[in-house]
Amino acid sequence: MERRFDIIEAINRRSWGFPAPFSVINTCAQAPTLAYLVTIAAAWQAPAYSGYTRVWFDPFRGNWGVSVNTNTWNVIKRDKNYNNEIQKYTGDQRNLRLSGRSTVQLVPQYSASTKWTSARIESKYTLTPAVGKITRVEASIKFGTNAASRKQGIWPAFWLLGDSNRRGVTWPACGEIDIMENINGQSIGYASLHCDKSPGGICNEPTGLAAQTSLPDTNYHVWRVQIDRRNSNWKSQSITWYMDGKVFHKVTGAKINDAKTWKALAYSPLYVILNVAVGGDWPGNPNKSTYGDRGSMMEVGYVAHYVST
Repeated sequence: MERRFDIIEAINRRSWGFPAPFSVINTCAQAPTLAYLVTIAAAWQAPAYSGYTRVWFDPFRGNWGVSVNTNTWNVIKRDKNYNNEIQKYTGDQRNLRLSGRSTVQLVPQYSASTKWTSARIESKYTLTPAVGKITRVEASIKFGTNAASRKQGIWPAFWLLGDSNRRGVTWPACGEIDIMENINGQSIGYASLHCDKSPGGICNEPTGLAAQTSLPDTNYHVWRVQIDRRNSNWKSQSITWYMDGKVFHKVTGAKINDAKTWKALAYSPLYVILNVAVGGDWPGNPNKSTYGDRGSMMEVGYVAHYVST
């Protein structure tokens, strides 16, 4: 009965308008359709892995339309952006909301009055890669189903930033681990490591030490980074990226070849960021064919932090 009521209630909330291009006002935050709800009916749960302890996770439980738990997340609200992005981050329901089925939706929107708005959340929780262990951070993520031709300028990301940035250490010296980025609806997932100084430096800024993997569809995939500190020699330690359990990028301490820089990346506290940016130096700006709303969103089933036993 509870599931049936939730579905009916969500359908009753639904706006029946079609997604609008960015040149048209689109003020309705659309609730899920019945078909959409069926695809996420099973509650998401951060999996248990043999040989690992799950230290922290957020399954994004809650009723449709409510925001994330602000004891867990900082909801970013600002006009100031980096990388020449053009969105305004808000905590409005039309930009940030739980789905009611243990996922969170970060939704870029356009209206003539507010221009582009979107969502960014940053964890209050920090994780420090454990000595002699493997630290694993992962999330289950899907994208909206708008065609790539409708996603010019849309830039979803799942990443870690050095907590020292909150205390005044500038980027990229604070360290940044991009676990997953996608631009313009491309069938590609990007990963990168940022460090040291910009431009240039050890991590070749602003590009970073980057790699990519093929993204077969917009459905859920698990994106993971592992920081391996089992070896006592820091040059033999590593940071490795995975999609659905398959390695597609790896950087070793020897590659960085600087103890202070490696410490910022693999020995220091980090926090989780989920966001959908709009425009910027890398993807370029939206055009008249770009759609916002749910078809261009990023939806996250869970975020979790594990440590090897």
